[in-house]
Amino acid sequence: MIVLGIESSCDETAAALVRDGHELLASCISTQVKLHAAYGGVIPELAAREHLKNITPVISTVFEQAKLSIEAVDAVAVTNGPGLIPALLVGNSYAKGLAMANKLPLLGVNHFEAHIYAAFLKHPELLKKPSNFPLLALVVSGGHTALVLIQADGQAELLGSTLDDAAGEALDKAAKILDLGYPGGPIIERLAKDGNPQAYNFPRALTGASGKATPKEHRFNFSFSGVKTALLYAVKDQRLDARQLADVLASYQAAVMEVLLSKSMAAAEEYAVPMLCLCGGVACNGYLRRRFQEECEKRHKQLILAEPVCCTDNAMMVAGLAWHYFKHGLQDDLSLPVYARLPEKLPKFPFAPAFKS
Repeated sequence: MIVLGIESSCDETAAALVRDGHELLASCISTQVKLHAAYGGVIPELAAREHLKNITPVISTVFEQAKLSIEAVDAVAVTNGPGLIPALLVGNSYAKGLAMANKLPLLGVNHFEAHIYAAFLKHPELLKKPSNFPLLALVVSGGHTALVLIQADGQAELLGSTLDDAAGEALDKAAKILDLGYPGGPIIERLAKDGNPQAYNFPRALTGASGKATPKEHRFNFSFSGVKTALLYAVKDQRLDARQLADVLASYQAAVMEVLLSKSMAAAEEYAVPMLCLCGGVACNGYLRRRFQEECEKRHKQLILAEPVCCTDNAMMVAGLAWHYFKHGLQDDLSLPVYARLPEKLPKFPFAPAFKS
């Protein structure tokens, strides 16, 4: 079964053709990074206009790459949330038109859920074993920082999330403070490589590092507004040379990443999970990937890292996850809505081995 996936939740216009949930036939992503760089972040209305320009060429490209036509497609899948409403509406409307014109099933896909599935695109066999569950996923990006516990029947619990800035947002804002460019994560990682991560003692909120115990209800929650403010005051009225800048960035990066790591490992131990997955745009960060590998090896936990190409927004994960939706009879109609925020109660994850709709 071939699914056409469409993604337009933020500033990437993406399409992909995926067979049976994991076999990639073609993928195309048109990014708007340069367009939004001048603003230091994504402007929703501007993103929507670019999606309108790019969506037809992007979809045409995947059909050309795969040497297929729309007649080969069995279903159309589209991200319908969470994300930027103006951007989501473009992909959503296009997918509805395509599905209706070609009498194809329409599948609305949860973007957050798709990021988790992205880690398993190349490892579908791992999702067939109940012994690999419960699964702990850290979804970390510009819009999300959350720990999710997924049971073998697909039931999911949001163990913790950010109370303010997401980790990716904290990196972008740090780069803006230092006038380094956008997006901040890759720039900070590159410049921090030669720095000393212990040169500056940036705060690690909600970890007890300050000597103040973390409230029980926040033990798996995150907060990155404080570390951002600490950076602002640390560099205020200073002219940093290359060495000082590297030290600042290495220390800041470590402060953000070590919080992600420590809370993930604490949750993994508390819930006795055999397997963790790290996904989302910030999961591209080499420091974070390396530290997760080190700590999971120490604890004898299996770690699944989303491949870098699957970490950022893409349609491969949308089409792949949609196959599981379709397999379980989960379809949508033309009333499919879009939504900006992750629901308080997470949907069941249809890729779990004992899932029943």
